[in-house]
Amino acid sequence: MTLMEPMRPVTPVGPDQLRPAQQPCPQCTCCTQELCERGRLDVAQCLGHTPNRFAPYVAGCPCSAETTRGTHAWRAVQIRTVKHATEHPLHESAELILRALAGGADAFADPAGQFRGLRARGYARQEEGARTITPLGRRYLAARDERRFTTPVQIEAVDSRKDTATVVVVGWSLTDGVTVLLRQLTYATGLAPEQLPGRFLEAKANCYAADADDLVLTRIQVSPDLPAEWLSGSAA
Repeated sequence: MTLMEPMRPVTPVGPDQLRPAQQPCPQCTCCTQELCERGRLDVAQCLGHTPNRFAPYVAGCPCSAETTRGTHAWRAVQIRTVKHATEHPLHESAELILRALAGGADAFADPAGQFRGLRARGYARQEEGARTITPLGRRYLAARDERRFTTPVQIEAVDSRKDTATVVVVGWSLTDGVTVLLRQLTYATGLAPEQLPGRFLEAKANCYAADADDLVLTRIQVSPDLPAEWLSGSAA
């Protein structure tokens, strides 16, 4: 005679035990609202928060794409493009092609095959035989042409959940805050997020930018604190 195992209590299944259905994103047809909120705040985009089996459905979601203004992926690619333009620019022949495209030209000499590299970088595209410049290509050219200045930058606050920091770029405005990627500051300075508020940095910036989102900081480093009157506007 064998002893039977005692019966285990059965957990009831009902609405209280099921995970509530997530709301679809009102801006796209591929993701939930929660997923897009995460994707917008991560350079990995929605794809980085999705199991592999669902990846094909959310790849290229416009809510988190690097082509969508204001997303973390967009901010990251702006930084990368400006650094490319100012620190390691294209070969002269490639830049000439990009400028030709910016002027509306489609026919140009390209013996070295530079257009292929421009496409790979996302600076140009070819659709139905037409070759055109992309917004990222125009940003590259703008970075080549715009004036950049060394300016003090004061860190007002950090938001680790959103991976952002609010800073005052003194050469652009003494009062208006600018949103930047927190990881850009921690990587450049070697400081932890909690060490950043109140600190002064020094950076290169396009201080003539019309919009705060178009400001791109490069060459960031920690600088000594400035006198308080510099930011108050009362310096002689």
